[in-house]
Formats: sequence, structure tokens, C-alpha cells
Amino acid sequence: MKLVFEVPLKDKAKLLAILEADPYGEVSFSRNGYKIKEGSVIGLDKGKAYLYISCSEEFAKFARAKLSGIAAECSPEVSSAVAKAIEEEENNAEVGFGSIFG
Repeated sequence: MKLVFEVPLKDKAKLLAILEADPYGEVSFSRNGYKIKEGSVIGLDKGKAYLYISCSEEFAKFARAKLSGIAAECSPEVSSAVAKAIEEEENNAEVGFGSIFG
């Protein structure tokens, strides 16, 4: 499952504090993994940062609970745009490494 949340840039530090808290916990954002992109970098709202998480349904419940009040879950259209931008970036990185080591 893929989740995308948005947060105003002014609240990005609060979001990072939540994401980086308890990195060694049984259930944590650090163990699951996440990506944060500013809207200006991926062609979306310049005043927002976007949090992308690929996770299980169980972790999604945890994430929604932890992020309530700080970040809002994005609409399907915005989620799709963020996911596409991040996946393209990852694919381009893999191609780059392939040409270096290939």
C-alpha cells in the first residue's frame, strides 16, 4: 500500500521529529522507510512537503494515527502524482547505477 501525506513547509520540522522518533522501535517510520519531497521539487504546491510511504495495512494504521493533526492524507490525484515522481526518480537512479557498474 502506498500512502502520501502533505504538510505545510512551516511544519516540516514537526513532521521530521515524529518520523525520526524511536528509530529502533518495533514499529517505526525508520524501519519501514519513507521519502519526503518538497512540492517545488516535484512540480506540486510550493508551500507543502509530501511524505511518501510504501507499507502494509497494519503500518498504515500506525502512520495515520501518528500523523493526525500534523499531516493530512492527500487526495488520490496528488498521491498518484507524488508516487509517480518518486518512482521515476528511483528508476532513474537505478539506470544511472547500472551504467556505472554495468
